[in-house]
Amino acid sequence: MDIQLSAADIQQFRQARLLVVGDVMLDRYWFGDTERISPEAPVPVVHVSKMDERLGGAANVARNAASIGAQIAILGVVGDDEPGQRIEDLLKAQGVKSYLQKDPSLPTTVKLRVVARQQQLIRLDFEETPTHEALLNKLEQFQSLLLDVDAVIFSDYGKGGLTHVTQMIRAAREAGKVVLVDPKGGDYSKYQGASIITPNRSELRQVIGRWKDEADLTAKAQQLRQDLKLDALLLTRSEEGMSLFTADGVEHVKADAREVFDVSGAGDTVIATMAVALAAQWSAGQAMKLANKAGGIVVGKLGTATVSLEELQ
Repeated sequence: MDIQLSAADIQQFRQARLLVVGDVMLDRYWFGDTERISPEAPVPVVHVSKMDERLGGAANVARNAASIGAQIAILGVVGDDEPGQRIEDLLKAQGVKSYLQKDPSLPTTVKLRVVARQQQLIRLDFEETPTHEALLNKLEQFQSLLLDVDAVIFSDYGKGGLTHVTQMIRAAREAGKVVLVDPKGGDYSKYQGASIITPNRSELRQVIGRWKDEADLTAKAQQLRQDLKLDALLLTRSEEGMSLFTADGVEHVKADAREVFDVSGAGDTVIATMAVALAAQWSAGQAMKLANKAGGIVVGKLGTATVSLEELQ
């Protein structure tokens, strides 16, 4: 049954206070048309007719949470450059409180996508790892920001911005906060003690290996959840929907059947929606259903997108 938002739910969402921490980046899109192959090399020539800039990574998580009404703050590291300032401007436009640390030696992470006829032709990444000093400054500020939030989202894109995530999770849990992690890499031990982690199928496979069937998946996912001392593990499964593993068992929700245009940032939408619902005192099962609905909406849009309260109603 389709989940519906009541006026009381919307009010709860607007009172929810979240802190997003992680790898902040700028998504740039160059849109155009291509009708010929370059005489210089066997590649298409794109005549760029439109350029767009959107918040990416942890900043897109913050944007998604803000779009469904919650009060959002973000902590991360950017460069002291034009893309970093652009991120600040976009966050302000979304009503997100920015506590970004500026590292003069760091270029802000930028992902540039060239799109023609609704097909992504190439993506160019510009990125480097933040300095130790900038990360320590972020850790110190994290402690003070914890006081004024209900939940914390750690958005790990493997860019080095969450070097101190283990200490941060511990501090947040000791402060009684709900902690959600969008994980990355093959070692999840650094996320131990979080409330919920939200891997997709390929991310989970890196950690637990392949599974033979649903029973094997459940056994392996539950073992990982217990080893990491998690309240829950939410597995996002694309066309197969989602599965929520808790001490009470496993709960599944089917994917919304719709045409998929672009999955860019869909995981950001899922964890943002999940976190807002949990901060509003929803159960994990109900939060998953809403996150599934939000993810289904956003994959029907081109590029890094968000959902609104109106779309979720």
